[in-house]
Amino acid sequence: MTIGYSAMLAQLAPREAVELSAHAESRGFSGVMAADHFQPWTPTQGQAPFVWNVLSVIGEHTRGDLGPGVTTPTFRWHPAMVAQASATLAALHPGRHWLGLGSGEAINEHIVGEYWPEPPERINRMFEALEIIRKLFDSSLAGRDTRYTGTYYKLESTRLWTMPDVPPPIMVAAAGPVAARRAGRSADGLITVGAPAARLEQLLTSFAKGAREGGKDPDSRPKALQLHLSWAPTRDQALANALTEWPNGAMRFPHGDIRSPYEIEQMTRLVRPEDFTDRVLISEDLDVHRREIQRHLDMGFDRIYLHQVGRNQREFIDAFGAEVLPRLSR
Repeated sequence: MTIGYSAMLAQLAPREAVELSAHAESRGFSGVMAADHFQPWTPTQGQAPFVWNVLSVIGEHTRGDLGPGVTTPTFRWHPAMVAQASATLAALHPGRHWLGLGSGEAINEHIVGEYWPEPPERINRMFEALEIIRKLFDSSLAGRDTRYTGTYYKLESTRLWTMPDVPPPIMVAAAGPVAARRAGRSADGLITVGAPAARLEQLLTSFAKGAREGGKDPDSRPKALQLHLSWAPTRDQALANALTEWPNGAMRFPHGDIRSPYEIEQMTRLVRPEDFTDRVLISEDLDVHRREIQRHLDMGFDRIYLHQVGRNQREFIDAFGAEVLPRLSR
């Protein structure tokens, strides 16, 4: 069981992210998921440092697992570059790094000025990128070059000259059953975010089905969940933090095509407190948060990374480290 700290780099400056990650580990958190953003979701969040730099430094100040939640190997990056970044991080921190892949959002990926495709193509691109990254990992460990020609990408004959002894596991982010099933067949693990219980159970079922189709034991595959929450000493403070710092978390429509933090800022003016239901847990009661985390552990997730949406990060880390984490079980 991993209860990790979600370093939301759309909100945290790089040095602050490093210090908070180390502080979280000192209080009982056991890993770090760091967001890969080129822009924040809203201007108020205010940050977007380069995730691979930040993860490298976090690794020097912690001992737990670490990975990007998630990076997109298809638009800003050619898959080979993501493979190189991941292999280098894994070589720096052996046995600790996992590679989280996603199909991307326009707010981060449109910056390169290419055509922005519909979700099915974005998902297909992601799985083709995964195939390239896997080929590079395997061939490089075997000491040989590889090449690839596919629907979306081409790789000339090459290898990764810096590799860890064991390649990092590749985890795929999925929000729907089709992508989850494909992740079960092709990836080493699943990543998703908090959602209604029925949807999460469907994702876990689809992932397990895909894993068995790929000849894998689904119970041995990591299943990671990022939980967005807002805790403060009072309910009013917790709600104010969510409305100010993470209103995008309450948007009840797809926002993968939105390109500007300022556009999202305009849209979130319509957010109401009840829109956070099943998306961001808002409560001053630590036991309410504990029960919600435990519910997801019981559902089958073995890695849960907690994203506290407010700026009261140290207060959250200290409170959860003392009152919540010690009372969780699997």
